[in-house]
Amino acid sequence: MTKQRKIILEESEMPRQWYNLAADIKCPPFMSPDGPVPPEAWAQVFPMNLVEQEYSTERWVDIPEEILSLLTRWRPAPMHRAYALEEALGTPARIYYKNESLSPAGSHKPNTAVAQAWYNKQFGTKKLTTETGAGQWGSALSFAGSLIGLEVKVFMVRISFDQKPFRKLMMQTWGGNCIASPSTETNAGRQILEQFPNTPGSLGIAISEALEAAVTDPTGETKYSLGSVLNHVMMHQTIIGLEAKKQLEKAGEKLPDVIIGCAGGGSNFAGLSFPFVYDKINGADIDIIPVEPTSCPTLTKAPYVYDHGDTAKMTPLLAMHSLGHAFVPPPIHAGGLRYHGMSPLVSRAAEDGLLAPRSVPQLECYKAGILFAKTEGIIPAPETTHAIATVIQEANKAKEEGKEKVILFNFSGHGLMDLVGYDKYLAGELSNHKFPEDQIAKNLEVLKGYPLP
Repeated sequence: MTKQRKIILEESEMPRQWYNLAADIKCPPFMSPDGPVPPEAWAQVFPMNLVEQEYSTERWVDIPEEILSLLTRWRPAPMHRAYALEEALGTPARIYYKNESLSPAGSHKPNTAVAQAWYNKQFGTKKLTTETGAGQWGSALSFAGSLIGLEVKVFMVRISFDQKPFRKLMMQTWGGNCIASPSTETNAGRQILEQFPNTPGSLGIAISEALEAAVTDPTGETKYSLGSVLNHVMMHQTIIGLEAKKQLEKAGEKLPDVIIGCAGGGSNFAGLSFPFVYDKINGADIDIIPVEPTSCPTLTKAPYVYDHGDTAKMTPLLAMHSLGHAFVPPPIHAGGLRYHGMSPLVSRAAEDGLLAPRSVPQLECYKAGILFAKTEGIIPAPETTHAIATVIQEANKAKEEGKEKVILFNFSGHGLMDLVGYDKYLAGELSNHKFPEDQIAKNLEVLKGYPLP
């Protein structure tokens, strides 16, 4: 019998509740010029059943049976032991990864897309608007809308719209309407195009457009759906880490020594790590590492501030690490990691010393992705390569120290729709980007006079 490479859960073993980290760490409230933002202020944007989750401080939230039934189309997701990668690195570390690439959309994103679509349907919503960076979230919400019966309009960051045409086709196949952002369909888009006609776009701009499209619908039947950042999104993703705990136990492992996930807005990182952050809060010795690009160093370089979640300042102020809402990132191929801010819960956990953020340059990430593809066989999404590069760093560290560490990371999505980036890397056409710190300071000048967390 060969080595046990996959640790599988039965559908009956799926977690029946989500874990809510807001029960165990305290985030500053959303703010407006009039003070803290009450739940009802979100009524135009989200259905109130999701707003209740956003404000909840209950530690465990039941997953409705209907959502569980939808999730079983691809969950529980397998956990893999990366024997071939371990051998290539010559490390004593045992490397495990949660394989979120097996969802219909190819990433972790449907875990919350299906949940959000279901709650919206229950509330009477007919249409959803959203933004997407690399297209993973737009694809996932289009998929969820097709399952549940909702119209979906996606504003996709222009540089990714151009770089990743097959993501657009995925959305269209599932019935989604994908539009390059900034667009001429909204006031926010038109204003940006007038000022910066050749802009590559940003997630902040796309969020502004999606929000405007939702709140200006005269029928009141449209709501906005967010793929990352906010608390209810983080909570829906914790099914990843809760499954992982059961799988590690099946593999005969205790808690991991190191947990790693790439971090843009925070959703896949939170999904794997938050159930283990709970253990760390309660005394467990775990290194928990969110990894981001050096070209978008939100956690590693940006301060913890109050800032808007979008460029047009339509959202309330969120307490988070931020590069400034006017930030337009370099056009690297990891489009899902180019957001100016970071989840308030992830940001607060970092401030509390529960996380050890790290940044990695683009070329090191692609090199790691190639090694993973040649050893484990799966071509990773450019975003996921940030986690893999850090896994390699930690595995090499374990080798130097002669320690048998357990490393767990989230394989957040495959790269089969991202091969243009690999083509450019293999052709030597990519370079590293390091966002200049003086530019960060300049971007943050717009926050003068804002409250501090």
